Amino acid sequence: MVAKRLLALDVLRGLTIALMIMVNTPGSWSYVYPPLLHSHWHGCTPTDLVFPFFLFIVGVSMWYSFKKYGEGLTKKGLLKVFKRFSIIFLLGLLLNLFPKFNFENLRFFGVLQRIAIAYGIGAILCMQFNYKQLLAIFGLILFGYWGLLYFGGSYDVYGLENNIVRKVDLFIFGENHIYKGFGIPFDPEGLLSSIPSVATVLMGYFAGRLIEFSDGVSHSVKKLLIFGGVSALLGWFWSYLLPINKPLWTSSYVLYAGGLAMVFLAFLLWVIDIKGIKNWAKPFIHFGTNPLFIFVFSGMYVKTIQYLVKSTNSEGETISGYQYLYENIFVPIAGNMNGSLLFAISHIIVFWFLTYILYRNKIFIKI
Repeated sequence: MVAKRLLALDVLRGLTIALMIMVNTPGSWSYVYPPLLHSHWHGCTPTDLVFPFFLFIVGVSMWYSFKKYGEGLTKKGLLKVFKRFSIIFLLGLLLNLFPKFNFENLRFFGVLQRIAIAYGIGAILCMQFNYKQLLAIFGLILFGYWGLLYFGGSYDVYGLENNIVRKVDLFIFGENHIYKGFGIPFDPEGLLSSIPSVATVLMGYFAGRLIEFSDGVSHSVKKLLIFGGVSALLGWFWSYLLPINKPLWTSSYVLYAGGLAMVFLAFLLWVIDIKGIKNWAKPFIHFGTNPLFIFVFSGMYVKTIQYLVKSTNSEGETISGYQYLYENIFVPIAGNMNGSLLFAISHIIVFWFLTYILYRNKIFIKI
């Protein structure tokens, strides 16, 4: 039985946060290598795996943290879940408001709000139901959501304009409070698509249980590889009927991304716990100790230099501090494309240094 703290999980958490910063902070969105961009609609790039990997990690962590509450949903456990849900959700709203605080066009949802909802519902389910019941709930979520997408949409039910996810968000919240990055109001972290994200958390919870009840690390690695590989293949086969789609968080995407998360965790367990190759992982351990704090901080930093810090270019035009850094420091060094990548990597290093200082001073900001 594997019961000790999983260093590989800490590393995976840190890697995921570092990648979140990288894909969210290019020097210019006009110059980004394709693997560091989300799929336009259907499909899955490496960037599309970052968010489900984080929710998967949330689920694995749940398995270890909820054992101390015993069986069933208790008042103490429910209060803990509600408190954490509220803090994460409100931080997401704050990040959406900052720095203009325009409530009239406030986007209600986002990455942190999705994390809060998936964590909150997933936590209550995991504390209330046993393993077999959770498996049944997992299947119900996947097939039930497939049915909602198929019967709730119109014309192209998995397309951008007429899917049920967009219809529900428009009906409840109105287009002023929905993400518009797709050219029309559609929120990739909307209300209805939060349902299958709970299943991603449950996959992590199942993985945590699998690891703990394995006969040693080697056995857990083999089981994770098998179950992860099968899950990813099932998701891929299912995609011929239900496309793999991150914005809709389709059920096939849940199985595909969750399966790959299992495989990658197995790889890290093999490298770190079996082979003992650990030194390379220290920076990611630092990232993983304050993950949500550094995510929020990086988001507020980017918005600050985009909207509050102003400068002038060589033609005397007013530009943002973000654009000034990219054009005057990174482009001269590495050109447009590689300069954009170097901009993102440099910010990862800066944010890592902050997490390192917190780690050295044993400051762990619980969110």
